[in-house]
Amino acid sequence: MVSGTATPFIAKRHLPGTDITDTSATIELFRRAAAAGRDSLLDEELRALLAGMGIAYAAEAAPGAAAAVELRIGLHCTREFGMVISAGSGGLDAELDERNCRRGRAAVHAVAALTDAQDFLNLFRRTLAYQKLAGAARRGALPLPDAALEACFEQLLALAAGFAPGNAGSPFTLRALELDPVHAFGDRVTARQARCEFGAPVAARLPRPIHKIDKLLHPASIGLVGVSAGGMNFGRIILRNLMGSGYPKEQLIIIRPGETEIDGVRCVDSLKALDHKLDLLIVAVAASAVYGLVDEIIATAAVESVMLIPGSLGETQASREPAAALAARINAAHGNAGGGPIFLGANCLGVVSHPGSYDSWFIPLERLPKPQKKPERNSVLLSQSGAFMITRLSQNPWLDPRYMLALGNQTDLTHGDMLTYFAERPEIATIGIYVEGFKDLDGLDFVRAVRRAVRNGKQVVVYKSGRTAPGMGGVMGHTASIAGSPAVFESVVRHAGAIVAEDFSAFDDLFYIAGALHDKKIGGNRLGAISGAGFEAIGMADAIETDDFSMRMGVLGQATTERIGEILLAKKLDALVEVRNPIDINPGADDEAHLQITEAFLLDPEIDAVVVGLDPTAPAIRALEESKLRPGHDINDPKSTVQLMPPLAARHDKPVIGIVDGGKLYDAMCARLMDQGVCVFRNCARGTRALVRYIEARLYADALRNRSPGE
Repeated sequence: MVSGTATPFIAKRHLPGTDITDTSATIELFRRAAAAGRDSLLDEELRALLAGMGIAYAAEAAPGAAAAVELRIGLHCTREFGMVISAGSGGLDAELDERNCRRGRAAVHAVAALTDAQDFLNLFRRTLAYQKLAGAARRGALPLPDAALEACFEQLLALAAGFAPGNAGSPFTLRALELDPVHAFGDRVTARQARCEFGAPVAARLPRPIHKIDKLLHPASIGLVGVSAGGMNFGRIILRNLMGSGYPKEQLIIIRPGETEIDGVRCVDSLKALDHKLDLLIVAVAASAVYGLVDEIIATAAVESVMLIPGSLGETQASREPAAALAARINAAHGNAGGGPIFLGANCLGVVSHPGSYDSWFIPLERLPKPQKKPERNSVLLSQSGAFMITRLSQNPWLDPRYMLALGNQTDLTHGDMLTYFAERPEIATIGIYVEGFKDLDGLDFVRAVRRAVRNGKQVVVYKSGRTAPGMGGVMGHTASIAGSPAVFESVVRHAGAIVAEDFSAFDDLFYIAGALHDKKIGGNRLGAISGAGFEAIGMADAIETDDFSMRMGVLGQATTERIGEILLAKKLDALVEVRNPIDINPGADDEAHLQITEAFLLDPEIDAVVVGLDPTAPAIRALEESKLRPGHDINDPKSTVQLMPPLAARHDKPVIGIVDGGKLYDAMCARLMDQGVCVFRNCARGTRALVRYIEARLYADALRNRSPGE
């Protein structure tokens, strides 16, 4: 780092004679440095740059208590997201806080294009660094430096806009401007040390013709390459799955020289022999044969979309250079008239498209449960790993997506492309995504698409693998992806509006709850908790906090208290139960008592959502598929929870979650409730935590729809 001494001056939102949108002075600084063979600014150049931004540059510390609080503020041009603005603890505290703080408390990050100064200041207020600033200001009887910080962020964001990668108007890209340590006190922001690096402009990839994804999902014709005439290879399994999933045989065609038909499907010798342009071509040949075939696909212009099944392209050291060259040729073809074909994969499991009436996965249909569990499928599952989708669906068929797509290596179509497409689809309510890594600058397209999807009323649930050094290495070997900083990823994707899951179980829970509760109204963060088990009622209350958000237990109104008292009296439980929230209604409560009290909570204007323990092991609950001790006292009884709860959940706009904490004996109870649209969890802590995360995301989405910073 370079540092220097300068006379501190007050940071102002607009300095006299300074236009924050005028980049000519900065360009001249960069040009002179580049002419001298440098890609960074020296001390005097930094002083000039920061002075023009209204940021003091001085070696001496801030006066008084403010000197104890060191900040790090900066811009970094990241490979995935382009320009990212960051703020948090600086100096010696930076590393310690990063290791020991809760998520989002050491530092915050946002894609510069999706934030503004006021919005980013609000993010920064959550950090430990800001809390230290506020404490120092109180001790020193100084005003909070909010105005000075906001002005500093505004200047940084203006610089980011002027020198972002892909900005055709600038001969340079800003690689980094880092101020550390920084002191903020009163109406001043002073940087004691700084560094600034720049480079040549970064060219963006040609835009993919994203509208052709519609051809991929709803093809009127499908061709296959790599189908064995005699054996059961991947190509033959895909052919069988296509027909088994209902795709019309007469709309299929196989490219295989020397054959007239396989399994009743017509064959032709080559792409040139086709009598019409295919909407989709599925390629299931050896990886070594892909290169020449892709060139033929581009040259013949015989296909709108292509699915590349083969693996190993770009995943090994020997294949990286030829795979990169292949991707470059595909990218160049997008400059042709009509945009050229789009490619999904390689290392791609395939696609399941219920509206397109086809399943191209190379997993035999018999190995997966695929019953329709929803009245209308309204979710999408996108994943770089096909196995991730298989295991999620196998364990929880109630996810039941409308579309499931494996992206594989992203040789052409990327996470950003897919999410951009689905963000505008009105029939889609929930999007689940498994990410291993982004192509260059595709993270920027991705977060922009997240923001659009959320503003369009959708929920986006994301899991990012490669959270540790060994995990990052595994990602590179699996789908040739480069994993970036987990902290930056989580911060910028959450800021865009997505729900970020910390592990596979959390992903399952959040994707499920987002789909189950999508049509419910979220009026606030006040929870009602009900159970016949004391530990469960307490466990719900204990699970209402996340790292940076919490619900609170709603205070029951007088009318609600009286109504619950009447229910308890009628059930002869009034002497055993105290009316409060959370409420332990005693193991003697039957199905009707549970649901009557649940409805009383839902009708209370001081309650926004309800979690109810359905107490399957309690003797009075009709929870078994068949009761030998009390014949008819089971889930088929008209007075059982299975019969009474679905209409209750349907007639209320507020979210209600049922907890069935029991073993396999109660699987049938859960399945019947979930089949009828009731949101059910098997553990009170998991269910409550998922609800808290979901309500946080919904409230933030409402805020984004009212004000979308940076756009």
